Amino acid sequence: MARRKLLFYYAWSRPGETGAPLGVIENRFPTLFESRRMAYPRFGELSDQARFDQSIAGFLDHIMKRNFAAFLELAQTQTGEPAKAIERIGDDGRATTLDSGVLDDVDTLIVISFDSLRTGQHASDAETQALRTFLSVPDHLAFVCPHHDIGEVSDALPDERPARQLEQFIHHGDKTIPPQQRFGGYAKSLLQGLGMPVQNRFGLRPALEADGSPSAIEAVRDVDRLGLLHGVGTFNAHAHLPHFERLERAVDKLDVLARQQIDPGAPPHPFARERSTFDALLQSRADAFAGTLLVGDATLWSSTAGGVESLHRLWLNVLQRPRRQ
Repeated sequence: MARRKLLFYYAWSRPGETGAPLGVIENRFPTLFESRRMAYPRFGELSDQARFDQSIAGFLDHIMKRNFAAFLELAQTQTGEPAKAIERIGDDGRATTLDSGVLDDVDTLIVISFDSLRTGQHASDAETQALRTFLSVPDHLAFVCPHHDIGEVSDALPDERPARQLEQFIHHGDKTIPPQQRFGGYAKSLLQGLGMPVQNRFGLRPALEADGSPSAIEAVRDVDRLGLLHGVGTFNAHAHLPHFERLERAVDKLDVLARQQIDPGAPPHPFARERSTFDALLQSRADAFAGTLLVGDATLWSSTAGGVESLHRLWLNVLQRPRRQ
């Protein structure tokens, strides 16, 4: 069987992320120095300033990208060559968009939409059309993966917003996250362009087992036509995961493939007052595209938030899936 051809696409603007004003805590990544300080004694190996940039750039390179190293190493083992990994806008300001030939000779696309909304990353019409063309091939698979949207309180009165943000902050309990941190503008615009609008809502704390491992997912296996969840029992234990809310036409074109339990012992959250689970993975229905589109959290490809053994099975299922004609 011919080996898979993978593209791992970081949808961020490096200058947009690394140039965030450090005097503002909202809607930016932490610096490497801040991460070391807040997570002490973790990341002690990154303290040498001569070797490791202590800015936001250092965080992106030595913490964020390191999260995905295990998957990219597995992909190289499975495909026999280094995975194609591209940043949307590099340090030099040059853009590599999805309409510029990067999808040529690729059958598996993973879009990591860890782009701050503040940076205004939006898919162009040409990029949306390129993805639509990509998905016109039955054998092609695309994961579009934003992360959380924490502290979005635009529907609240100004004097109510701090309390709403504090409630969300206390629920997930991760002190490294600011009151508002919104990701995934590129992913949302890409899905909107495909006529599949999805909102990545909140940062919900997933349920854990007594030993701290992630609780089992609720997989809807009768719609798992590619077998991607075969042998997969959990996703991960990241402290703040989004609910993927299907909007408009997406309700009829995307199925919920997996749900995760919300930690019943977590402090209150508005969403958790109404539901005990969140939609963690969506999949296009067979009549939506010839290929397959999935929407999940960016940390599905991370090895640093728990559930690694089960995620490893998911990764293999993606990379070893049978060919479709």
